[in-house]
Amino acid sequence: MSPLEGIKVVDLSRVLAGPYCAQLLADMGADVVKVESPGGDENRLWGSRDEDDITCNFASVNRNKRSITLNLKSEAAKEVLHPLIRQADVAIQSFLPATAAKLGVDAETLRAINPNLIHCSISGYGEDGDLRNRPGYDLTMQAFAGVMSVTGVEGESPVRVGISCIDMSTGLTAYSGILTALIARSNGAGGAAVRASLLETAVSLLGYHAVAWLQTGLLPRKEGSGVWHLVPYQAFMCQDGYILAGATNDAAWRRFCSALGCEDYAMDERFATNDRRLENRPVLVPLLEARFAQQPVAHWVPRFEANGVAVAPLHTLDQVMSHPQVLANDMVIEAVTESGRATKVLGPPFKLSHHRVVSSRAAPKLGVHTEAVLKDQLDLADADIDRLREAGAF
Repeated sequence: MSPLEGIKVVDLSRVLAGPYCAQLLADMGADVVKVESPGGDENRLWGSRDEDDITCNFASVNRNKRSITLNLKSEAAKEVLHPLIRQADVAIQSFLPATAAKLGVDAETLRAINPNLIHCSISGYGEDGDLRNRPGYDLTMQAFAGVMSVTGVEGESPVRVGISCIDMSTGLTAYSGILTALIARSNGAGGAAVRASLLETAVSLLGYHAVAWLQTGLLPRKEGSGVWHLVPYQAFMCQDGYILAGATNDAAWRRFCSALGCEDYAMDERFATNDRRLENRPVLVPLLEARFAQQPVAHWVPRFEANGVAVAPLHTLDQVMSHPQVLANDMVIEAVTESGRATKVLGPPFKLSHHRVVSSRAAPKLGVHTEAVLKDQLDLADADIDRLREAGAF
């Protein structure tokens, strides 16, 4: 039995954060019905397309779901949405707060229909404050929340974090909030409204940078591939590529020097402690760079590993996705399309000992399950479906 078998989810969300949250629920066995507008989730338009004309962007966060179309602006759509909500355990939506209320998918409206519902709203700037109805996207939030202020190289143009880390992390946050609410409900607390936003996720991800400013007033500098509080801990250019290596404490520094074959650096008073190394970073880093440049990556990695020093080659994405360690941890799994074609997707980022996700259903085509859901789940007859279609419900 899957961990979330029997849990019914209505996924009204779009793009990345909400759909990723719903995909994780589906991976764990929940029955997820993805409700899209007749025009479809805009994520269906972004990125390269596979053989079934589904974009990789959409495929990355929508597997194991059934897709139905519903025009939420139509009064007739309520004849479909409300019965789905009455049956549901969880509803997820990512409209602006004002839009959600206008469409009738906000927590107050949907929980009035089903008081035991776990309603999860995902917004850009949160549901309170003057900016609550401002649209938010991963990249704009990287700017607004200060992520770009600590990314890149000091004195150079702003740099975007190369992955949609805020969107995807918000999906994980919403997933944990939903599970927390489900546990509370099982203990008698009833339904709940779960709130997540890109802003709150981004600020929480600032972590020690934010706490350092709150407690000491320290503003971090952009450190390129390194970090401001440890030296050395950054990328170094070797003969044939980059390597990431670092000393996370003074004992590791001595092992670092041994691996690099420059034990005299460990004895140098200028570099003996991390505080001294921070003071003398402009002197130390060029010395280390010169040493790394003398040998290829394949020379240095085993030496650092043998000395118990943090080290990693800078892989390209193709190297990552074919790496034996990634494959051994089921981070690449197989999904099957509606036509029976096998395709590769990413596995879930956590594993349960009694539930191993190794295959799944690929992301669905737009509205492909509409009639099946209306008939099987809502018990609607063909005549009712035709009437709703004529009324503009989907």
